[in-house]
Amino acid sequence: MKYVNKVVAAMLMMGAILGMITLRVEAQDKYTIGLSMNTQTNPFFVTVTEGVKDAAEELGIELIVTDAQNSPETQLTDIENILAKSPDALIIDPTDSDAIIPAVELANEAGVPVFTMDRQTNGGEVISHIGYDAIKSGKLAGEYLVEQLGGKGKVVELQGIMGTNVAQDRSEGFNSIISENPDMEIVSQQSANFDRAEALTVMENILTANPEINGLYAANDEMLLGAMEAIEAAGRTDEIIVIGCDGLDETLEGIKGGSINATVAEPPYFLGESILKVAYDHLEGKKIEEMVLLDNEVVTQDNVDAHLE
Repeated sequence: MKYVNKVVAAMLMMGAILGMITLRVEAQDKYTIGLSMNTQTNPFFVTVTEGVKDAAEELGIELIVTDAQNSPETQLTDIENILAKSPDALIIDPTDSDAIIPAVELANEAGVPVFTMDRQTNGGEVISHIGYDAIKSGKLAGEYLVEQLGGKGKVVELQGIMGTNVAQDRSEGFNSIISENPDMEIVSQQSANFDRAEALTVMENILTANPEINGLYAANDEMLLGAMEAIEAAGRTDEIIVIGCDGLDETLEGIKGGSINATVAEPPYFLGESILKVAYDHLEGKKIEEMVLLDNEVVTQDNVDAHLE
C-alpha cells in the first residue's frame, strides 16, 4: 500500500510539473508586438490604432503602443525603447519615409521583423507593407473633379506631409489626371501637412488670392474639414466642388448632410486590423504578401450610407 501511495504521489507531482510546463509554454506563445504610430491627434490614425488594438485583444497579443506626435526624432526614440523590450514584431506608421530608415535598420539589426502600414519606408528591410493605393486615390479625386466640372475649371490642391510617400503619391495621381485635361487648371498647390488648423489658414489665403475657384482636392479629410471652415466663412460653398481622402466619420456625415461633396474612402479601422493580423500570421509561420493594397473608392451621397454603416 505504501508503494502504491508513493506511485500515486509521484504521478500527481509529475502531473503538476507537466501542468507548470504547459503554462510556461502557453505564456511563451503570447506574442508582444510594438506599435509605433506617427500621431494620435489625427482622427484617422486614432481609428487605425483602435483597429490594431482590437485585433490584438482578439488574438491575445500584448501591444506596446507609442505616439511620435509627428516628430521623426521622437519616433526613433520610441522605437529604440520598444526594441529594448525585445518584442516579437514591430509595426510602424512612419512620420517620414526617409527619416524612418535608421529606426527600421535598428530593428533589422535586432532581428525583429518590421511591418509598415499606410506610409512606407524608403529603406531598411520590411516583411510586409499594408496600405491603400495612394496614386489611385489621387486619380479618383482628379477624375471626380473633372467629371463634376465638365472637364473645365480652376482647382486647388492641398497636399499632405510631402516627406511621406502617401502625400507624394496622392499628389502624383491627382496631377496626372488634371494634366490630361487642358481646360483644367491648378491655380494653387500648397501643403497643409495633413493638418486641419493649417489647412484653414492656407485655404483662407488661397481664397483671398483667387476670386475664381471651382474645385478643391484636399489630400486628407482633416485638411478638407479645415478648408471647408474657410470656404464657409467666405460664403463660397456654392461655387466650389470639394473632395477629400480617408473617409472620416465627420466627413461622411457632411456628405450625407450635403455640406461636403465627396471623399475617397480609405477605412482606417480595417487598415489597423489588417496589419496586426498580417504580423500575427508571419509569427505563426504563415506565408504573407510583401505588399498588400486595400481597396478604395469615391464616396458621395449615392453610397455614403453603406460607409457609415
